[in-house]
Parts: sequence; structure tokens; C-alpha cells
Amino acid sequence: MTKVVVCGGAHVDRRGRISGLTAPGASNPGSWFSEAGGGGFNAARNLARLELSVTMISPRGGDAEGDMVTTAAEQAGVIDRPFIFLDRRTPSYTAILENDGNLVIALADMELYKLFTPRRAAMRAIRDAIADGELLLCDANLPEETILALTRQAKGLGKRVAGIAISPAKVVRYRQAIGLLDFLFMNEAEARALAGRNVADMAEWPGLLRAAGLRGGVVTRGGKSLVAFDGENAALLAPPFVSAVDDVTGAGDSLAAGTIFGLMGGLDIAQAARLGIACAAITLQSPYATSELLSQDSMRTALMRVPEAQAL
Repeated sequence: MTKVVVCGGAHVDRRGRISGLTAPGASNPGSWFSEAGGGGFNAARNLARLELSVTMISPRGGDAEGDMVTTAAEQAGVIDRPFIFLDRRTPSYTAILENDGNLVIALADMELYKLFTPRRAAMRAIRDAIADGELLLCDANLPEETILALTRQAKGLGKRVAGIAISPAKVVRYRQAIGLLDFLFMNEAEARALAGRNVADMAEWPGLLRAAGLRGGVVTRGGKSLVAFDGENAALLAPPFVSAVDDVTGAGDSLAAGTIFGLMGGLDIAQAARLGIACAAITLQSPYATSELLSQDSMRTALMRVPEAQAL
């Protein structure tokens, strides 16, 4: 069984959803919902539901929120290897969503991830997990120096390395390690932050990001066409129309998981990204950040609605 090690965010997501039209600067009626989340953890659970062996390594507080993450890992079939700080709070992400599920604003309380230091990354248990795996996935909730230490460790062992950008403010944490990443999953705002400039045409992203040192990646634009590339090839892909978007939270993480699944199965970047789009479409129709309906069968069914890639 393919083994993936994920180092990054595994915390609590709190989402407030506005019931009607959004009124900025005013009180808005709505409802709250909480679940386990985090870019890395969302991807880990999706990969486990796609029947890969997934080990999650992340700091956690000794609180009820930490217990929520532990339970979610067990339910999804993720091998959970946290290091727990009993006197600290588990990190959290609090978002306000419009009635249609789009993000208005979010607040990330991620101080605990600073304690995932390069020294901790060098612990034997983490080194052994990476050595036993086939791919390391890091998200940008981790400190820049820790991302560098983990990616160096993995590449030194001949492993593939992928990253999830998380946000424009955090994606720059990959700059020191950019030449070690095989793939980075990001949206267009994150790509701009990483490259330090914008492009006039989506097709220009592969060249610009390669020039910045990135070997491969996927750049998304919400419900619009995305671009996927590696060292030699690039393709433009259009997502299918999703008639009933429940919540956009986690869609990018499921796209990363589906693409990684395809790449680990030997597909080229264009065909792997089609699987990622299929997974994202399933997640968009779920009220959760990871859909419990995701499986290899449901992914293949959703894939039938994903248009073929257009080579660039």
C-alpha cells in the first residue's frame, strides 16, 4: 500500500454561515459549525479514504479540541502521530462564510505550530516515518525553517515532496525549500505571493513558477479553469459545473489529495489533476471539509464529468 506522511495543520475549524445577504459592518443572522480541519489534515483524511496509508504528524493541545482531531483521524483511518502539549490550546481556524458558502473573512490562531521546530523534525520517530513513506506532504502552517528541514530530510532519502500553500501570507514559507518541492498546490493569489508578480494569462504560470525554482504544481481559480504542470508538461483543466455548492472549505485540500493519489499511481500531471478536480467536486457538495462520500469509486464516477485536459 502506498504510504504518505503528512506534516502540518490538524486543528479545529469553526465556520459561521450568514443566513441571508451579507451586511458588512453589522450583525448578521447565521449559524455556527465546528469540525476537525487543517490543510494537511484534510488532505490526509481524503488520502486515507482513497485507500492510501497515511500518517499524520502535528502538534496538538491537551484539550477537547485536540480530542476532536484525534477522533476524526480515527474515523477516517489516518495513522495519528501527534505530539501533545498538555498546557497549550489546539490551533483553530475561524471563518465567516456568505450564504452561498464563499469566504468573507477568517482568523487563524496557529501559535502552537511554531513549536514544530527543525529540532523536533529531526526526532527519530519522524525520521523513521519519512523513511518508511513514499511521499511527504507539508502544509504552510509550519514554520519556514521546519519546512526546509523536513523537505531536505525527505529528498535526502529519495522521497517525493508536495506542499499545500494554505494562504498568500503563508505560502512564502516555501521559498527556501522551493527547489526541493516536486509539487505545490495553491490558488492564484498564493501563486502571486510566491512568485512576487502576477500574470496576464493563466497559461503563463508554469513558466513563471518554474523560473522561481518550482518543479511542478497546480494553480487554481475557484470555479474557473486551473493550470497543472511539472518539469516538462503543462495543461489547462476546466472543472465541471457543480449545481449545489454546499461549502468551499476543504475543496483545495481534496484537489491536492486526488492529484497526489493519481501521481502516486503513475499518472501524468494532467490526468492526476483531473482526479483532483473530481475529488474537489465531491467535497464542494458536502457540508464538511472532507466528504465522507469520497472513495475511489465515487472519485471515478465524478471523473466522468471532468473535461479532458488541454495541453499547453
